[in-house]
Amino acid sequence: MFDSRIQVEQVRLDALRNLNILDTPPSESFDRITRTAGRIFDLPIAAVSLTDADRQWFKSRIGVDHWQIPRENAPCSEVSEFAGTVVIKDFQDSACYRDSHLGRSGIRFYAGAPLVTRDGHALGALCVLGTEPRDATPEEISALEDLAAMVMAQIELQHAFGRIDPVSGLPNRNQLLDDLEDLARDKADKACCVTVIDLISAVDLANLLRVAGPSFLDDLIASSSRSVRQTLGRTSGLYHIAATQYAYASTGQDLEELFAETLQVRAGLLADSRLAGETFSITPAIGLAPFVLGKAAPRDVLRMAHSAAQDARDADTGAGIYSLALDEAHRRRFALIGRMREALVRPGELWLAYQPRIDLRSGHCVGAEALLRWNHPVLGAVSPGEFMPLIEQTRLARDVTEWVIRSVLMQAAEWISLGRNLVLSLNISASNLAEEDFAERLIAAVTSAGLPPSAIEIELTESAIIEKGELPIEHLKRINDAGLGIAIDDFGTGYSSLSYLEHIPAKVLKIDRSFMKTLGSDPRSSTLVGAMISLSHDLGYRVVGEGVETEEVYRLLQQLGCDEAQGFLMCRPLPAADMISWLEERSLPPLPLRRLADLSNDLHWN
Repeated sequence: MFDSRIQVEQVRLDALRNLNILDTPPSESFDRITRTAGRIFDLPIAAVSLTDADRQWFKSRIGVDHWQIPRENAPCSEVSEFAGTVVIKDFQDSACYRDSHLGRSGIRFYAGAPLVTRDGHALGALCVLGTEPRDATPEEISALEDLAAMVMAQIELQHAFGRIDPVSGLPNRNQLLDDLEDLARDKADKACCVTVIDLISAVDLANLLRVAGPSFLDDLIASSSRSVRQTLGRTSGLYHIAATQYAYASTGQDLEELFAETLQVRAGLLADSRLAGETFSITPAIGLAPFVLGKAAPRDVLRMAHSAAQDARDADTGAGIYSLALDEAHRRRFALIGRMREALVRPGELWLAYQPRIDLRSGHCVGAEALLRWNHPVLGAVSPGEFMPLIEQTRLARDVTEWVIRSVLMQAAEWISLGRNLVLSLNISASNLAEEDFAERLIAAVTSAGLPPSAIEIELTESAIIEKGELPIEHLKRINDAGLGIAIDDFGTGYSSLSYLEHIPAKVLKIDRSFMKTLGSDPRSSTLVGAMISLSHDLGYRVVGEGVETEEVYRLLQQLGCDEAQGFLMCRPLPAADMISWLEERSLPPLPLRRLADLSNDLHWN
């Protein structure tokens, strides 16, 4: 019996604390009710009292200076314990309350009506107190109980305000998380599935708000929520978890059946005439996350369902089930971005490899391309093909390029001091070209390092130049005027339009490695590569063949008049320390520093 009362009290306290009302600021909406109760009884003291574990805390009070009193021998505690109205005509006649905190304070009369939740938990009382003994009429008690019900409604309303979306009228994300926790307690180890419905992509949402405004979005939410509920046939259980996202949880249903249901929901949304505007149409993507109740945190489940919806959108399948493999790939990418800032300041984590560029007439190494490498402390060696596309979409692109520039300049200075006058090239991304001060920073860095400008060459792709408009051309003109080299990388794989070449002050063109794979085995490849080399020479470019891996391709490039070759046949990318050893093993004398663009086709090196 005693244990049962303890358990009931614990449940009551949980209900009180879940409302998040204890120790919150005073509110006029509660004070108004408190003042009304005092006027009805014509008494100077009234309060909304909440019964905590060891205190009575006042959410509202009149005629009282303090915010709380001890719970022991407090009449409001009795109201909470028995969930009924309590009237004490005279404290002096009560053995229980005569020596209580209130009794010693001069209180003689008390009347309190319980604040009862929908689940029957009494959280406290709306009470009135007086310093003279008196009775309470049935009308007064009835009015006090009505006012107590109004207080409870106000508490629940304020709580719901943080749990109900005001536009759709549906429970929000916080409520879904709480409900999933409740399910885990009630149905532990049972199969469950959370489904997320994403009406439109983040990009479309931003455009919609910009063009149509918030009012249009409100109308879309109201219409789409009705459409989803009608298709599901549910009057409850749907949650509005983000601006244009809904979710619902399902238990006891087969996954195949749930997936078929999601397709019906999507079809219903697409067919709803209320959601088909003349200038805008929704593109719903739905994700399902099956899990076992109690085995996964609600926040993780919601993230999984959202991830499945985004995968479905990316794959243009409309709906999809959570994939651990895809999710791990997304999380790996996110982790790489998060780690890069630390890698920039940790010695040895990032490093540069250098791949030689060979003059096809003399066989001499005339330069090297700097290639960024990353030894991740957990993942090991991470390919730049994996991390650079991610970094280029973030503000880290500037910091990473700064690191590469500093490192290349230091290496160039060291090799020049050793008599190895190699032209070092480094790769620049489209995001770098969008930086207004990029050219100035690069030129200043080369000057500060004390290097001749011709010692450094930047490489960039066709697409990087074209997609950023006029700004890259201005950057390249300033860089060229300062004496630095410029090379167009991966030529033939981007826009492949030669019209833009006349506007770019580059002097080196690197034919993409994809053309080298079929060179010699496909006559058309030889014709195409030969045409690119001939035309590039006519336009004043020095041509480099990338990805050379066989003697046959090397000889064909020589025959076609290509100026340089770069690839595994000659040398794989090397750490800086191994580069000098490789040059010495070739027994080739160091060359005077020359700008590659100035090397003519008939120049022979000794």
